[in-house]
Amino acid sequence: MEPQYVSTPFGRRSMTRGMLASQESASKVDPDASVDKWKIFRALCEAKDMVGVSDRALAVLNALLTFYPKNEIAEANGFVVFPSNEQLSLRTHGMAGTTLRRNLAMLVEAGLIIRRDSPNGKRFARRNGEGGLGEAFGFSLAPLLVRAREIEAQAAQVMAAKLEWKRLRERLTLCRRDITKLIEIALEEEIAGGWIEMQKHFNLLSASLPRRPSVAEMESLLADLEAFRELIVKTLELKSKTEKTDANDNQNGRHIHNSNPHSTSELEPSFETKQGAKPEEEPQPWRETPKSFPLAMVLQACPEIIAYGPGGGIGSWRDLMAAAVIVRSTLGVSPSAYQLACDVMGPENAATVIACILERGGHINSAGGYLRDLTRRAERGEFSLGPMLMALMRANGPTARKTG
Repeated sequence: MEPQYVSTPFGRRSMTRGMLASQESASKVDPDASVDKWKIFRALCEAKDMVGVSDRALAVLNALLTFYPKNEIAEANGFVVFPSNEQLSLRTHGMAGTTLRRNLAMLVEAGLIIRRDSPNGKRFARRNGEGGLGEAFGFSLAPLLVRAREIEAQAAQVMAAKLEWKRLRERLTLCRRDITKLIEIALEEEIAGGWIEMQKHFNLLSASLPRRPSVAEMESLLADLEAFRELIVKTLELKSKTEKTDANDNQNGRHIHNSNPHSTSELEPSFETKQGAKPEEEPQPWRETPKSFPLAMVLQACPEIIAYGPGGGIGSWRDLMAAAVIVRSTLGVSPSAYQLACDVMGPENAATVIACILERGGHINSAGGYLRDLTRRAERGEFSLGPMLMALMRANGPTARKTG
């Protein structure tokens, strides 16, 4: 196909495929269609990055629109404006000629205007026999009418993205504020725990956010911070429950001591244990199965177990528990040891412990013995998953990946 050319004051310039497409679409204008020129211009200002034009190119388009006689761009009003470069320079606050021509070319390349050149390259319009405008040479604004719906849809998409960015920013601010207050409360009330380490980890997470973050970067950090906040809340709840349990145990111990001043041998015969009868077992303190930590936190701290999930991924607690069964066998943990851990800790927490053991596999000689020891400690209320997950999060979290 022979290349087509357009005449300009600087000679014959080859016509690009985009310019041809714009001219073809402009030739199919609906004669009854119209669009408010300033409404479509505002939409373009929102969608400029998607359309591919700069702020200065939009300033030139704004100047062109001021030469259009009506507010509604429509076929009945004509499409061509024909200001000279001197007039355009005045309405763009003294823009230099070379800059003006470069931005006009950008508008043409973006398919927002079409050149309608006269044989001598001048811009003008002829009057018809009735005194009105006849044939005009300059820049056609028809593409703005043809592409109005497309541009408005792009502007709506950009505005929705801005709202999402703002929403995520607000959620990040609130989450960071919550974490700061929780750590301050823990330090002021001198609650036992690694709060200084948590404060350092929080500072590293906050510092990892760029000055102008993308939506994806904010979503990633928000997931990390929300999981971290959940860890702090659970740690505080666990400390509170432990303190209440210890206080109740001390109170019960004093009550038993005061209400039983005599030894067992001094009891009346009718209350003594009969010969050959089995003594009743002492009641064990009932402990509520601890709640599980957020799945996102577990996977961030223990990424190695993801490969053992169904299809090589983990998207739910069911997937994690299925992966833990495979890993349990791989590590040589007996079914009975794992079942006991599930009974004491709950299936989600037991699966999390298996994931942690897999992550620290090189530092543990006997995975089965280690799991049984943790189970016994959990049964006595002496084991919490929080510190273990915190250590692994520091090792495998985003701040560790950046510094690694």
